[in-house]
Amino acid sequence: MAPKDPPPVGVAPYTDAPMRDLTGRVMIITGASSGIGAATAIACAKAGMDVVLNARRADKLGDVATQIQSLGRKAQIVAGDVTEPGISKRMLDAAVERFGRFDAVFANAGYGYDRPMIDVTDQELRDMFEVNFFAGAELLRDAAKRLIAEKRPGHLLMCSSCLAKFTLPNSGAYCATKAAQNHVCRAMNIELKSAGIHVSSVHPIGTRTEFFEVSAKRSGKPDYSKRVVDSTPRMFMQRPERIANAVVRCLRRPRPEVWTSFSTRFAAALMTLWPSFGDWLMTRADRLMSKE
Repeated sequence: MAPKDPPPVGVAPYTDAPMRDLTGRVMIITGASSGIGAATAIACAKAGMDVVLNARRADKLGDVATQIQSLGRKAQIVAGDVTEPGISKRMLDAAVERFGRFDAVFANAGYGYDRPMIDVTDQELRDMFEVNFFAGAELLRDAAKRLIAEKRPGHLLMCSSCLAKFTLPNSGAYCATKAAQNHVCRAMNIELKSAGIHVSSVHPIGTRTEFFEVSAKRSGKPDYSKRVVDSTPRMFMQRPERIANAVVRCLRRPRPEVWTSFSTRFAAALMTLWPSFGDWLMTRADRLMSKE
């Protein structure tokens, strides 16, 4: 059957496609010990999926695995840093050994910090790209190669950000990694379509997780976390469960990008059309967050 014409801008593609049953499917999630990763693992279990969990903190992964098991699903833990050599193979192998397959991958691990670009060292920039971008890109590539070799469909996702479309002052390095994720996902989604593999980028807005606390510690700014959360309007700060549920909806009915805030997506479009407006808006936002 010939593919349908793309829908109008702002309309989810192919919304009349049958919704996929996720029962018995297997999801691999990095950064699964807390925040969006943990919430997504639990949401996937509620949808009937088994989950391979990856993060550095094995004890935290154990807590998430216990919650998954309480929902009647299975969990497999693969503890380790996403930058460790061979970690992608370990996760994929673990899924096959425990469950006989994997159907979806969510490269979610990442971090940020609050620092002007001129104060970011070369090593800090490279380290952030290693975690946020290169590790995820490797996992998606390796997963895609296996799916193609086995002639099986699948779904690959990366946790990008609304900041993939515009940037914040003092967050240039982080925003660059998120933009790189977005572009790679868009390219792979086109390249792998004929193999039955969907690729989606996920674009959260501010999320109430450990992310800001970790950023504060890395930035050497103890008050950064509280400042950002307190100064950000509630409409631009969400719970991780909102993103997790949106990811599950995307697994059921694939689309290229996952957004949970129409207003932020619309603002991103305006800032792309008018960069000077974006600079003005982000300058005001930065001043607001910098207030004591």
